[in-house]
Amino acid sequence: MESLHPRIRLLWIAQWVITVVVVGVVIAAVDRLFVDVPSVALWGVVVAGIAIAVGYAIRLYQVWRFELQSDALYLERGVVTFVETAVPFVRVQHVDTQFGPIERVLGLSSVVVYTAGSRNADVRIPGLTPGRARELQDTLRELAVESEADDAV
Repeated sequence: MESLHPRIRLLWIAQWVITVVVVGVVIAAVDRLFVDVPSVALWGVVVAGIAIAVGYAIRLYQVWRFELQSDALYLERGVVTFVETAVPFVRVQHVDTQFGPIERVLGLSSVVVYTAGSRNADVRIPGLTPGRARELQDTLRELAVESEADDAV
């Protein structure tokens, strides 16, 4: 089983901190416009939110794993709800490598595997170095083509 790059924790923490700041701004706006919210409560929400974000990112990093098995891509992830996913190579339609602005700053990429079948059936593997992401993308593409040929026989 392969784990993600450790810098993915920074990305997840940054995403959560942005969310916590937005919630803090909304609470501050409600405080000014409608209801008097004690500043202790506002700061408590922000501090608790950041603490939860850090704990969640650390735990998610500990459980996030993936593996290329003989016939499928296997993933394990989740903190509150643990999810195990097996994506048979024969179901792979195409594979993309993506990276957003924060990922670029951290030197990370994601691989997105689009599958045949139902909507929202794509799988994302975050927290890979760009080189590893390209390598994984190429390998998955090759395995999908091979399994398609095997399936046709």
